[in-house]
Amino acid sequence: MADEDVSVDTESDSDDENGEAVEIDAIDEGVLFALQRDARNVTINEIATEVDVSPSTVRNRIDKMENAGIIRGYEPKIDYERGGFPLRLLFVCTSDPSARSSVAKNVLDIVGVVDITEMITSEHNLYIETIATSTSDLIRLTKDLNEHGLTVHSSEIITRKYSQPWGHFEPKEPSSE
Repeated sequence: MADEDVSVDTESDSDDENGEAVEIDAIDEGVLFALQRDARNVTINEIATEVDVSPSTVRNRIDKMENAGIIRGYEPKIDYERGGFPLRLLFVCTSDPSARSSVAKNVLDIVGVVDITEMITSEHNLYIETIATSTSDLIRLTKDLNEHGLTVHSSEIITRKYSQPWGHFEPKEPSSE
């Protein structure tokens, strides 16, 4: 957030995949919505005003949600092409389902891999986002993925990626009943 140092969590997934849900209330939801919208530029005071609580309450709620694993990190949105990395690809792969999670964690060590999505069903159970600079880089990435026991079904060039805050966390207007 703009008025505080924030550490980036490089482990985007907890080792406890079957963790229990943590109960959150309307204040927590408002805080999460503001952070989803723009965690980099919003201040604790702005969130407090938006959610109608004190800044210390917002800080305590953020700390609570970080400690509970609800908030796992704050990540920048990077335009790799503008940064000199012209190719952004999505590899659609298959891994042995019993080894999928460990393979995914190992694949993160491949130079150029920036994001992995595990799918619970389907033959195509790993979606691996990569950054490359050339065709030879793509060939190396494909070879490295195969060396991890993955079957690459396709590699798709990503042109743009869109996201938005999940609307459930958006503060609700009080009803005028």
